[in-house]
Amino acid sequence: MSVDSVRLSVASVSDRGLVRTANEDSVLDGSPVFLVADGMGGHDAGDLASAAVVDAFRPLVGGTASVDAVREALQMASESVERISAGTRRGAGSTVAGVALIDHDGLPHWLVFNVGDSRVYRFHGTDLEQMTVDHSLGQEMVDAGQLRREDLSTFAQRNVITRAVGTPGSAADSWLVPVTDGERLLICSDGLTGEVNDESIRATLTMSGRPEPAVTALLHRAKRGGGRDNISVVVVDVISGGVRARAVDATGGRLASSTLGGSTIDATTMPVRSRGARV
Repeated sequence: MSVDSVRLSVASVSDRGLVRTANEDSVLDGSPVFLVADGMGGHDAGDLASAAVVDAFRPLVGGTASVDAVREALQMASESVERISAGTRRGAGSTVAGVALIDHDGLPHWLVFNVGDSRVYRFHGTDLEQMTVDHSLGQEMVDAGQLRREDLSTFAQRNVITRAVGTPGSAADSWLVPVTDGERLLICSDGLTGEVNDESIRATLTMSGRPEPAVTALLHRAKRGGGRDNISVVVVDVISGGVRARAVDATGGRLASSTLGGSTIDATTMPVRSRGARV
């Protein structure tokens, strides 16, 4: 069993929403890498920052992904966004959340990674799991017991993130997860999760069938919720070529949490700035 045997069905959408005058999000939906980037910096830089993230990963499309290749793409993205930021008064940055299809120990795995508050979810059967952990002030307060999770949606500073591509000291968290037949991955910006709660996302993924109607339905839900931010969604269905669900469920679904800290799978985070980058 190899990554070449994995059959996927994929769809994506990116929309400026109902309030913003420009779309500062960017998406990439070309196997073996799928991601969403949410740019920050206003009209003169946000769209450039998110596009730079996508451009750093684009050479992987149609080829072979690996832990090292994803690490290098993150480093390139950080350097590019830093250069964009240096040329603006407000600065610039970007989130990124995504998955890369890689080989690990002879089996296909998802390398899941994120910086900021864009998210990756896994939907299988009737269960929806958030695979990534937000790098945000609200999440840090929840982790510290200072804020209830159910109050996050109304927290005044919920959009304040604590890591971003192109900013000093930021790191990408990452996990390795076996590819599973029948699973559906959702990658999205906070323009979706800020307007649609997890239960509504789960219901939409359950009812929407193929990826194309799924991304359309999620976009419409976010707009009905207010559409106050740019909305970007990628849905990836695993048709075949992964492991059977029962084999994965017996171990809780995750083989390892790790990935981008070194040349082997031995760490949980990875600096997104190259070693030679100026601090």
